[in-house]
Amino acid sequence: MKKVLLLGASGLIAPHIIPGLETHYYLKLADVKPHPEGVPVLSVDVTDYSQVLEAARGVDIIMNWTVLRHDDTLSFQVNTQGAFHVMKAAAELGIKKVLHTGPSLVLGYYEHDFDIPDAPVTPSTDYYFISKYLSNEIVKSYARAYKIHTLCYLFQGLRARPENPLVGRDFPPFTIIYDDLVHAVRLALELESVPDYFQHFNLHSHLGQGKYSMDKAKRILGYVPQRPYTDLYKRTS
Repeated sequence: MKKVLLLGASGLIAPHIIPGLETHYYLKLADVKPHPEGVPVLSVDVTDYSQVLEAARGVDIIMNWTVLRHDDTLSFQVNTQGAFHVMKAAAELGIKKVLHTGPSLVLGYYEHDFDIPDAPVTPSTDYYFISKYLSNEIVKSYARAYKIHTLCYLFQGLRARPENPLVGRDFPPFTIIYDDLVHAVRLALELESVPDYFQHFNLHSHLGQGKYSMDKAKRILGYVPQRPYTDLYKRTS
């Protein structure tokens, strides 16, 4: 099995997708805090390059799910410098596949529009979004300079799979179901090459809204939502 370093294993996202990945890959889980369910994790601080470098030794792929918002200084160190450390380690060790993640960077500009294509990312003036936008630019530069096949997944929300029709609840744009995210991650890890060594992908699970196109994700990754979740939000009368 491919050996994958998963940074941010104890955060808000990774614990929900690890169970769907661990039977297919050898996961080297890492974070600065304990896993919420007590799963053993390697203590790695992405703001420290030496720690990232040591953690990445011997793996085939790096996935970066780290994120921090509440502190201006630390958020830059984790979101931006952390991404730099990941790519620098990949380049130094000859690792040729990276999966980077971040928030949607087009959402705020198209809230009232439909049939939106693969629009250019627009980070706004929000500090958190700027820190993640800068990380994407660093990742892209390293990927193309060192020929590291790198994918950047952009989405805004994450939730469990709904089982029954939902009434009085919304499915916000750029929300992705855990199962769909696992599916998308596996597609990324198995993809042999990435056009121009870097591509970002808008990911979500609700095609029925007709707002944000996922043609690029379908064309390059083969990604489509696993179920027609739109049906659970349709009015019955």
